[in-house]
Amino acid sequence: MNKIVVLGGAESGVGAAVLAKVKGFDVFLSDNGNIREDYAAMLRQWDIPFEEGGHSEAKILCADEVIKSPGIPSTAPLIQKLAGQGTHIISEIEFASRYDNAKKICITGSNGKTTTTSLIHYLLKEAGLNVGLGGNIGKSYALQVATEQHDYYVLEISSFQLDDTYEFRPDIAIITNITPDHLDRYDHKMENYVHAKFRITQNLRPEDCFIFDSDDAITVEHLSKIVLKAKMLPFSQEKEVPQGAFVKDDKMVVRVGESQTDILLKELALPGRHNLYNSMAAAIAAKVSGVKDEVIRESLSSFKGIEHRLEKVLNIGGVLYVNDSKATNVDAAWYALECQDKPVVWIVGGKDKGNDYEVLKSVVSKKVRAIVCLGVDNAKIHAAFEDIVGKENICDTRSAADAVKAAAGFAVKGDVVLLSPCCASFDLFQSYEDRGRQFKAAVRNL
Repeated sequence: MNKIVVLGGAESGVGAAVLAKVKGFDVFLSDNGNIREDYAAMLRQWDIPFEEGGHSEAKILCADEVIKSPGIPSTAPLIQKLAGQGTHIISEIEFASRYDNAKKICITGSNGKTTTTSLIHYLLKEAGLNVGLGGNIGKSYALQVATEQHDYYVLEISSFQLDDTYEFRPDIAIITNITPDHLDRYDHKMENYVHAKFRITQNLRPEDCFIFDSDDAITVEHLSKIVLKAKMLPFSQEKEVPQGAFVKDDKMVVRVGESQTDILLKELALPGRHNLYNSMAAAIAAKVSGVKDEVIRESLSSFKGIEHRLEKVLNIGGVLYVNDSKATNVDAAWYALECQDKPVVWIVGGKDKGNDYEVLKSVVSKKVRAIVCLGVDNAKIHAAFEDIVGKENICDTRSAADAVKAAAGFAVKGDVVLLSPCCASFDLFQSYEDRGRQFKAAVRNL
């Protein structure tokens, strides 16, 4: 019996361990930190041996294969040791796909992937298909493969998850866009990050589809360097495309094969230019999957947005509070600011991932009245924006409650207080979800 070691005891790792157990492997899970009680309970329930608070190296180094959680960098000393001795290291996504014959629609990109993934899942569900949602969102893909049966999976896949894939192959692969993000994990080289994203296309066959943003210069530039066998279905707001999706007059036009669907822009549930891209990608994927035109139209108009993505929280005294905690990079924050039509008090900051704030200066000068920094080290934010908003209109805070109080102090009737942090959350919070929920709680306590 092959020995599998799973490194990391959160959603991805525990799901992989359960699948390994179901498939009859000798499995052991190890986490350097603490394992959440519900995950520990699941491991006990499945009779899977595990450890937390450190690694037993001897036990790990004799594994036939290691499944690594996406949060562990390849530079970690233990991973280097395993790689050095030739141990095969894979991701949960790679492992689960070995035991799954369902159709897979897989979405990656720097921004918009969660919204696009959620939209496609909603479209397929509304069409009555038996569909699972997983990857970087919701329940572990591996756990679903182990314990459920779906005909389709819609998977959001991060670059970290793609790093350790080799045979994994989607039926429909989507890259929403590529902008600088997570460069700290890629030797601060954009090229390395782009290659990680494009791993989603590495095994595509002629019958598979590749859906991409043809307005995105980085995606298009790298497309010209690789040979793709799959059907190419671009989406664009700038030009008409023969196959894929584009904007004409007041409509979104979706063409796949001989079939064309027109959807009025005013009927789309999600506002803003960035969401139009997300809706286009979702509509193409649904059409390729055989979803009827009327279901695509109705679903795109009835979809409710996702938590922590431009989520309207409350209107207090004429000031609207918006939670965009999921905006963890410059591009996401740019979209959030750009689609505001009222003066903004911007809550920004956290763990900087090598951000270049230069591209935000123009939109900040047009939209932002005041800035509240929410982070341990805000020097870069001050340096970038102090001259634009004025020294008196920028301040530092270290908790969601203080940030909301400070923002309320700056805001006047008709303003928007926007939490769109532009940075990772790990300096003050457990996750972007934790940051978003603390923000919402602070708003409700005003």
